[in-house]
Amino acid sequence: MIEKSKTTALEIIQKYEPIEEVRKEQQMSVEGFTRYMASPECLLFKHECGRVYQDMTHPLNDYFISSSHNTYLVSDQLVGPSDLWGYISALVKGCRCLEIDCWDGAQNEPVVYHGYTLTSKLLFKTVIQAIHKYAFKTSEYPVVLSLENHCSPSQQEVMADILQTIFGESLLSDMLDDFPDRLPSPEALKFKVLVKNKKIGTLKETHERKGSDKRGKVEEWEEEVPDLDLEDDESKELEISDNILKDDQDTETEAKKARGVTLFKKKKTRKVKIALALSDLVIYTKPEKFRNFQYSRLHQQFNENNSIGESQARKLSKLKVHEFIFHTKKFITRIYPKAIRADSSNFNPQEFWNIGCQMVALNFQTPGLPMDLQNGKFLDNGSSGYILKPQFLRDVKSNFSPNQVKDTSPITLTIRLISGIQLPIINSSSNKTNTLVIIEVFGVPNDQIKQQTRVIRNNAFNPRWNETFTFIIQVPELALIRFVVENQALIGGNEFLGQYTLPLLCMNKGYRRVPLFSRTGESLEPASLFVYVWYVR
Repeated sequence: MIEKSKTTALEIIQKYEPIEEVRKEQQMSVEGFTRYMASPECLLFKHECGRVYQDMTHPLNDYFISSSHNTYLVSDQLVGPSDLWGYISALVKGCRCLEIDCWDGAQNEPVVYHGYTLTSKLLFKTVIQAIHKYAFKTSEYPVVLSLENHCSPSQQEVMADILQTIFGESLLSDMLDDFPDRLPSPEALKFKVLVKNKKIGTLKETHERKGSDKRGKVEEWEEEVPDLDLEDDESKELEISDNILKDDQDTETEAKKARGVTLFKKKKTRKVKIALALSDLVIYTKPEKFRNFQYSRLHQQFNENNSIGESQARKLSKLKVHEFIFHTKKFITRIYPKAIRADSSNFNPQEFWNIGCQMVALNFQTPGLPMDLQNGKFLDNGSSGYILKPQFLRDVKSNFSPNQVKDTSPITLTIRLISGIQLPIINSSSNKTNTLVIIEVFGVPNDQIKQQTRVIRNNAFNPRWNETFTFIIQVPELALIRFVVENQALIGGNEFLGQYTLPLLCMNKGYRRVPLFSRTGESLEPASLFVYVWYVR
């Protein structure tokens, strides 16, 4: 039972018992008890996890950061519409890193859309206005605008003017005095907007130019020409990222000779013109092309971060997991979906959270398991969009690997799935729903497991299972628990009815109510499960 003192019990009676005579006798009727069990106090999710309770004074690279991919899209990646709702809904969900693809538009007005596709266009100005309105509605912690910038210098200057005019003092445009050589904390950056864009020069040079007239001042940035033939070939992607150090020919040659690696043909590069006005708005979120882990250790600056495609990241996580984790302890690393996901499908984000990647960017418009995990993970810490990574993913002396777990404090989790109430039904004219529940654990590979109940036939109103499941979880700090309710179908596999996902360490013990959500994330109240939960280390 949920342990409550007599004083607390009396408070519960006073709050939830509707019958005055029963209340005076300091007792509780069935109606009162039902009201109590249906209240927020009896939810599975811990009340304290619903507020910001973690230490928010660590540097940004110590946090998982809720991140979206091509945020302006609300459908597929090729012909679907671009819509402001993409930004609004992401921000309402606590997303803290938004992607904006910027292109030259008519009448010197930059536009946002997925370049070289038939997706519709939005004015950059209206996108920034929408972000400004909703940026801090859900969370007061910093928002990162990841600009994929294809604009000419003149329209880059327009973008800079728009950002400064609309965001005003909220736009971070200079270093914070207290953080000269490391990333500041979410706490230090409250209510701030950070720009992620190609940057010319150092932070010191940017600071020295503060207040000067930058109109018409343009510099060149050299970047690789993307090789589309290699974009989704995992092995070739790995060879390129791991062996070519194109910006330092001497380091490239010596490093390859030392490893006995055959020299590759140098990649083609092109020069891109960058307006100084926009470049100088980039402070702590400067993108840096990922070459390999050795290069990053030697050359990458604290304010530079990498974006790595899912295929390349997956290969690196298998072959060089210790180096990858060491990299994410020092530098913000963003993982994004591969190009062939034209349908806006998503990868499983858990595999990249397991190695400490801060920004695992998903297509927020696409429902399913990956977004269930995303929404569940970021319920924690008050839905602020920032979750402090476990100590073993922050401490440079830690040798943690998700594939070979050692020296952990496992948790034995017991869940008794008792019953359900008013579960969704497939056919509103019939109650012939054959209900079952699957309990899944997502975390390091050894922790990933699922178990399911028997099928209760023709009862979605109040099915009763009374089945107990036990899980031994080696790394509870990374584990998510997902409850899935399904209808057993005779043909074509089971049908999804509802789900709920949350971090293991955000689970209350005792008798608890599990709310259910639809595939698209809407509440299915009053549909819920009734469970008894217990776990010990």
